[in-house]
Amino acid sequence: MDTIQSTLENELVKLVPIKETDFEILYKVASDPLIWEQHPNKNRWQREVFQNFFTGAIESKGAFLIYDAKTNEAIGSTRFYDWDLEKSNVAIGYTFYARSHWGGKYNPSCKYLMMRHAFQFVESVIFHIGAKNIRSQKAIEKLGAIKIDEQEINYFGEDCNLNFIYQINKSEFKG
Repeated sequence: MDTIQSTLENELVKLVPIKETDFEILYKVASDPLIWEQHPNKNRWQREVFQNFFTGAIESKGAFLIYDAKTNEAIGSTRFYDWDLEKSNVAIGYTFYARSHWGGKYNPSCKYLMMRHAFQFVESVIFHIGAKNIRSQKAIEKLGAIKIDEQEINYFGEDCNLNFIYQINKSEFKG
């Protein structure tokens, strides 16, 4: 799994492996309550709740701090997790962006970059999206992901919540 977390970059975003010293940089982005309004954990904007999220990011060894490639401003975070060698898949998720970077090219650009990287190692990519997170469901469907299941998911140190499971296979990836 060490090889999947490396700096990734394109014309819009730069993904840098997250470090423990990045907490304040990332919390500055995450402290906006509106970012989390459709997320199962609506309190993640609170410092102590976000600390748990950040600890999970560090422990995942697959998390990234997302920068706007043009301004070098921190705009969010994402990660690879649940790498399953037997099934040849990895999940991409725990993604959030500053509202200034919603609804445009940043999320698709980031996801395509991550999928291109992941497909060097696996045959499919999985996404877990909260059942009430309509915004993220629509975004991932635009990328070609297909809903394959529904499952109760226990986020790192958080309550269990219903998630929709989406998948994109390497053979069907058009990025």
